[in-house]
Amino acid sequence: MPDGVLFGSSKAHKALRKMLVEDQKLDAVISMPSGVFKPYAGVSTAILLFTKTNSGGTDKVWFYDMQADGYSLDDKRTEQPDKTDLPDILRRWKNRKGEAKRKRTDQSFLVPKSEIAGNDYDLSLNRYKEVVYDAVEHDPPKVILKRLAELEKDIEIGRKELEGMLG
Repeated sequence: MPDGVLFGSSKAHKALRKMLVEDQKLDAVISMPSGVFKPYAGVSTAILLFTKTNSGGTDKVWFYDMQADGYSLDDKRTEQPDKTDLPDILRRWKNRKGEAKRKRTDQSFLVPKSEIAGNDYDLSLNRYKEVVYDAVEHDPPKVILKRLAELEKDIEIGRKELEGMLG
């Protein structure tokens, strides 16, 4: 389904997500990259795996952040067998209980039903996945400005040399 359904704010979107979590047994949300269905559609999509119970049963939902499916994500969709998450998805799906120890920064992890309910049944991966950012240190502005002034001097010297060559 399109990603918009996973987090849409309309009554229908919310009702559908609540029904999957509360009335059925939602097992997994596999988030796929945009481009998987190109050239027909370029939107991000997800696969929802659930068991129809009509009596609930959702305890934890397994989330997987799929990066590649073995094909390029452009309109040509050329085969790239070395770039696929499909074997990992299948292996982890078969051993979901082992996923409980994984962190929210990993490619797959479990989220308790109570947390999903507390987030208005939002099923978007980005709601639960933690992103780790590398700290970047920059030189102080005075150092940058000094370097910039030196570059400008070099440019001016080069420009004058070029003007001299042209006469």
